[in-house]
Amino acid sequence: MVPSRALLGPGTTAIRCPKKSQNQNYKGHGLSKGKEREQRASIRFKTTLVNTLMDVLRHRPGWVEVKDEGEWDFYWCDVSWLRENFDHTYMEEHVRISHFRNHYELTRKNYMVKNLKRFRKQLEREEGKLEAAKCDFFPKTFEMPCEYHLFVEEFRKNPGITWIMKPVARSQGKGIFLFRRLKDIMDWRKDTRSSDDQKDDIPVENYVAQRYIENPYLIGGRKFDLRVYVLVMSMFAECLLWSGHRRQYVHLTNVAVQKTSPDYHPKKGCKWMLQRFRQYLASKHGPEVVETLFRDMDNIFVKSLQSVQKVIISDKHCFELYGYDILIDQDLKPWLLEVNASPSLTASSQEDYELKTCLLEDTLHVVDMEGRLTGKEKRVGGFDLMWNDGPVSREEGVPDLSGMGNFVTNTHLGCVNDRKKQLRQLFYSLQVQKKASS
Repeated sequence: MVPSRALLGPGTTAIRCPKKSQNQNYKGHGLSKGKEREQRASIRFKTTLVNTLMDVLRHRPGWVEVKDEGEWDFYWCDVSWLRENFDHTYMEEHVRISHFRNHYELTRKNYMVKNLKRFRKQLEREEGKLEAAKCDFFPKTFEMPCEYHLFVEEFRKNPGITWIMKPVARSQGKGIFLFRRLKDIMDWRKDTRSSDDQKDDIPVENYVAQRYIENPYLIGGRKFDLRVYVLVMSMFAECLLWSGHRRQYVHLTNVAVQKTSPDYHPKKGCKWMLQRFRQYLASKHGPEVVETLFRDMDNIFVKSLQSVQKVIISDKHCFELYGYDILIDQDLKPWLLEVNASPSLTASSQEDYELKTCLLEDTLHVVDMEGRLTGKEKRVGGFDLMWNDGPVSREEGVPDLSGMGNFVTNTHLGCVNDRKKQLRQLFYSLQVQKKASS
């Protein structure tokens, strides 16, 4: 997705489709039935998610739902299915599924930090401290309990600051707590220990201890974070990264937690459109400052994905819609909190439903099961292509990357975009090209 050819090394692995062969353990999908299947007159889809996604898939022209064990061409699967079935499933060339095999290298909190730290050291060794500093977008973090002693050493260097404990594999704010004294986590540490005869039966839940960002930017006295959806089409050298969909939300505190509040309004919710957020910041700080902030966010997407490019198993059948959670501090510096492999696609309001419908429709446009795109598109609906074997420029033609002086990445996150008009023009021009070539 994000990596370039120069970054691709011997550590990169790729799953090749097993041969259809004699192995009876493989379940085949997308199996061709002569010319009819090659032309893909209909797309057979499957999903177990009953939310906005199901509505979008069912309303997509030419797509037919498949249930139970039927053969499918497109499967928006959950991660448990992937874990149990991916290695035993044969897929034809055109088949697509919605996760990379080991997506957790980026989406589990401890693995994400481990990969980012390793990548930062690599950049410092190979390209110098200035380039490595571009990875300084995550707070100081330690995995617990295995890095407990390193954490204690750091804790004692900076007495009085606040730390946050997060379970590595939970979401929606579950299991999180703050602390300022070591004794506050002593009980937790004791609870994670088990006797030798128990440890096989009761696995220790790992946490990360992370320095708490105590100077968050506030809107109306409220803390917030940004949810940005980033679509990854490949982790091979010719990787494709589509930057955050332009219709995004700013969460005024964690939605899953906020919904439990007695004054929560289900219709109004607690979200801002990202476009409104960008306008708000520009009115207070000026457009140049805001442009720098959003460029720093683009850097987070690219560098975080480069950090896992050598470890994520890329497969041409896989794509991933990641949900990035980003916090802005009072200095307008963006911090990466976490990356979600299964961001919620359940709508919390009518406005949320419309946003997620557009997001999913455009995701399917980019995945392009119908085979309509040429591969040269820089924008599809609300998505902008920001990485294609290297950074993509807003300007046409081949950009000069030697000095990167006037180079502007092809992202317009939070900018005004007439999505419907853009899609009409795109598909009309594709239709005209197809007729002209036939």
